[in-house]
Amino acid sequence: MTALQRIETDVIIVGGGGAALAAASSAATLGRKVILLEKNPHLGGSTAWSVGSVTATCTPHQLKKGIKDYPEHHLEDLRLFAGALAHRDNFELARVLTDNTPEMFRWLLSTGLEFIGPLPEPPHRQPRMHNVLPNSRAFPYLLGRHCLKLGVDIRLNTRAERLITDSTSGGVCGVAASLSDNTSCEFIARNGVVLAAGDYSASAELKARFGSELAAAVDAVNTTNTGDGIRIGMDCGGTVVNGDHIRGPILRFVPPTRPKLIQRLPPSPLVTRALHWGFDHLPQALLRPALMNFLTTALAPDSKLYEHGAILVDREGLRFADERDQPARGAALRPGGMAYIVCDSTVAAQFQQWPNYVSTAPSVGYAYLDDYRRTRQDIFHRASTLAELAASMNVPRFVFEKTIADYNAGAASGDAPARHERPPIVKPPFYALGPAKAYIIFTNGGLKVTLNLEVVDADGEIISGLYAAGANGQGGMLLEGHGHHLGWAFVSGRIAGKNAAFFSAAA
Repeated sequence: MTALQRIETDVIIVGGGGAALAAASSAATLGRKVILLEKNPHLGGSTAWSVGSVTATCTPHQLKKGIKDYPEHHLEDLRLFAGALAHRDNFELARVLTDNTPEMFRWLLSTGLEFIGPLPEPPHRQPRMHNVLPNSRAFPYLLGRHCLKLGVDIRLNTRAERLITDSTSGGVCGVAASLSDNTSCEFIARNGVVLAAGDYSASAELKARFGSELAAAVDAVNTTNTGDGIRIGMDCGGTVVNGDHIRGPILRFVPPTRPKLIQRLPPSPLVTRALHWGFDHLPQALLRPALMNFLTTALAPDSKLYEHGAILVDREGLRFADERDQPARGAALRPGGMAYIVCDSTVAAQFQQWPNYVSTAPSVGYAYLDDYRRTRQDIFHRASTLAELAASMNVPRFVFEKTIADYNAGAASGDAPARHERPPIVKPPFYALGPAKAYIIFTNGGLKVTLNLEVVDADGEIISGLYAAGANGQGGMLLEGHGHHLGWAFVSGRIAGKNAAFFSAAA
């Protein structure tokens, strides 16, 4: 019988995405021995699936363009993003985010990461969105190398199963994990433990518990986000705040079935600096196709498409929802959760430049219809007739033609209302984008934490030795708008890692 392995270190980090790598870097920089436990065979987590935006103030990019911006204004604008849900948002933690973002962004730059921007995103009063080059895979690639140089012991294929508590103090002192060879190991921390293992968007159990049965049945963009950090944190007394705030179902274009050769290039400083130089000096007509080809994430179609007159049909060629009222909920119930966005040339012409974009996109900020034509021929459809468009989409021709005819005539169909003031789809050529699939993008429920990222129980008592970052330590923040989830991952990870490094159960 194999003896149970037991390994001691100073700080243990659970997870392998942006928050975990930031925490590991922070603790290792302070001279602590750090072990990072990641259940997947690669680093990255949802950070590697993200659009790659970090929203920040007082950045070198802003200063270069003469933009005067302030963390306090950033916090005020976050309240505008929260809208009607502002009463549920945790603005004390949001202040931690906005106050620490300028320093965090400079830290990212110091690791070799390159960004373009800043780009506008109302209601931000200033351009604040910075997109990483060449895509979001640069985060785990460069931050992983950075952590290795600091001496972080990265254990892949190692899944955290439960937290270990000290029999005397009751505080958290380690993590029990399962290894790839089906053996177990206890990792003991002389200082603190940081939970940074991502959200529960891929956990049907937790989505049903905190959200709804519909959410539980919808696939996650990141299928490995099974809420392990949340689960073991709750098992140790932690409590989840805003667990019902689940982003999805939301439509996103399905990713390419096979990565392009250009996507396989390592996001090394040589590549990213060349792209950054190109962004600053080359004509956009030459640069955009190259940058779009680096795309790795599944991009979301913007709701403005429907406001201007685009409609949704399923794989049977039928309309199924009011496109302007959470249509992804209807799509989630259609075959495969799939849908196509259909419009005519009148609408298409409006989505070729700012402010009408098809999607936000890594590297280029915003992707327009022509970007999809050049770089995503697998989901771009254009035809002179509706019959030809149906063939390209592989939907039943006559059903599709009748759907468009009924829509143009102002007739409702099933759960899809009449078009009313929206324009008819009559002017060729006709366009379609898709399939797009209904996904759960992320869950906003996180463990309740202090401003120092210490995990607390339902009574607000600190669980000694336990910290949480990223989605695990979201603490009730809603983080609306682009670039705030990544920003929080890096800010909270650095704070949690530092505080875990200084924690001592004997103190």
